Amino acid sequence: MTVVKSTLPEEALGVTGQALQDTLVDLLGLSLIGKQAHWNIVGPRFRSIHLQLDEVVTAARDYADTVAERAAALGVAPDGRPETIAATFALPGTKDGWLRDTEVVQLLVESLEAAIGRLRQRIEATEKADPVTQDLLIGITADLEKQRWMFEAENWPRDDK
Repeated sequence: MTVVKSTLPEEALGVTGQALQDTLVDLLGLSLIGKQAHWNIVGPRFRSIHLQLDEVVTAARDYADTVAERAAALGVAPDGRPETIAATFALPGTKDGWLRDTEVVQLLVESLEAAIGRLRQRIEATEKADPVTQDLLIGITADLEKQRWMFEAENWPRDDK
């Protein structure tokens, strides 16, 4: 049943709908990673990273809402159910228990980097299908790249480089 009729042709809607759904899953999952790390971080940089994690969580949740609303506006029902996220989430996640501050920083760098890579693929896929959605994904990518940069700078200089 279609409640909202899309303004996009069927093929473009398929590409765009999939890009939006996959982005929604990544963003909701990223917000969960951030909160899990936020609750379990330990180490000398606890406070600053603890607060920085809240920025990522807030951004991911806000963007998730924007992405879901874009999908709905196009007639694609967004699916943010826990079982959907659990079944389809593909970014690096946290281990259980306490997390050392350096581990949290590395985890966020890796998770954000993976999310950015996936977003860049969707940006390319939506170029012709829906430039409006592409523009939304570009903006999200820019912000996540900023977040990744801030986390990567936390562990500099690294011993392995």
